[in-house]
Amino acid sequence: MLKKTSWFLIIAELLGGLVLLFIVAPLIGMIFSTTMPQIIETAKDKQVTDSIWLTIGISITTTIIFGLFAVPLAYLLARKTFPLKRLVLGIIDMPIVIPHSAAGIAILGFISRDSLVGKTAGLFGLNFVGHPVGIAFAMAFVSIPFLINAARNGFEAVPERLEKAALNLGASNARVFFTISVPLAWRSIVSGIIMMFARGMSEFGAIVIIAYHPMVTPVLIYERFNSFGLSYARPVSLIFIAVCLVFFILMRWLSNYKKNA
Repeated sequence: MLKKTSWFLIIAELLGGLVLLFIVAPLIGMIFSTTMPQIIETAKDKQVTDSIWLTIGISITTTIIFGLFAVPLAYLLARKTFPLKRLVLGIIDMPIVIPHSAAGIAILGFISRDSLVGKTAGLFGLNFVGHPVGIAFAMAFVSIPFLINAARNGFEAVPERLEKAALNLGASNARVFFTISVPLAWRSIVSGIIMMFARGMSEFGAIVIIAYHPMVTPVLIYERFNSFGLSYARPVSLIFIAVCLVFFILMRWLSNYKKNA
């Protein structure tokens, strides 16, 4: 019996192929427009390598520190019902929808020398503006919703009966959280960590307002494009994309390894 041709599936496949082409074509064009000598010369540029390591280091540190606060919050959002919970969820999603340049202005006002945070830091001789800590604030602001939402979805998928059974047997809330909830939601938490890390590492709009120097790689790419043009910005972009892909694949592999272990 011959299968009936589904025009809907054919059209869906064609449209899907166009979307994939739209994503891949610019990257392929960048690869073919950049020569190997340009890549090698750029890779040897100390300013480029320093900016890449700075970007990776701040993004990892930001993800670890803010993740310690984000995961417990995600658990509370998954398990507790309280007044204005919808408002809290909306506030968490706000950094995703507002322009990142506006986010940078908001963070600048929060950490500037005239603010409470800035004055407190000034007592210890610190100025977060133009400082890696300021960059970390900017990265965290735009990326933390990804971790909170992913972890919350993971905790919501954990059967509450398992947690309640452990509590009835005398386990503390902390023990239930670390021995039942987190292990069962681990995959979602790791996915959120990966997304937060990747989003923070790629941020430009908020960071450039907080700290033009020291230069993270997205700011360096912008600076080279403005100063020297596309041919100078393209090799840096290509190298940074490759680095991002390596870290993304590595973290995904670690996540799957943990799952299969």
